[in-house]
Amino acid sequence: METRKKVAVVMGSDSDWPVVKAACAELKKLDIPYEAHILSAHRTPAEAAAFAKAARANGFGAIICAAGMAAHLAGAFAANTTLPVIGIPMKGGAMDGMDALLATVQMPSGIPVATVALNGAKNAAVLAAQMLAIEDSELAARLDAARVEMAQQIAKKEAALQEELASL
Repeated sequence: METRKKVAVVMGSDSDWPVVKAACAELKKLDIPYEAHILSAHRTPAEAAAFAKAARANGFGAIICAAGMAAHLAGAFAANTTLPVIGIPMKGGAMDGMDALLATVQMPSGIPVATVALNGAKNAAVLAAQMLAIEDSELAARLDAARVEMAQQIAKKEAALQEELASL
């Protein structure tokens, strides 16, 4: 039996951690093994490339990369692996994240990076989970259960709103 695939959560700087930890929390909630690392496309390029090149052999099934400003981390990882790479463009800097968004989403043909919203760490984790669930029926069931739970939460909020409206 093949070992369950894990997810790499990589950030370019420890300043990304307050946002990125939401991805780790969501992976943990979904019972997906993960590792989190600080690697820089510019300050530790050899280490980042080596990690990406060895990721499949090391049991990873997807890689999440968070970076701000020039945001080349996800692209640098995608250039060095054929595993799915999900970029989290981080808010901040002179353009408040617009530069990170554009740098993450504008990849050359043949080297894709799936991109979530600015600071979209939870969605990055959910997308990684959906990718892994293609071949993991137990994970797919956990994702289905999470969707049911979300719908139930909305139904409760709707009922509370209608109750408040009736009392106006």
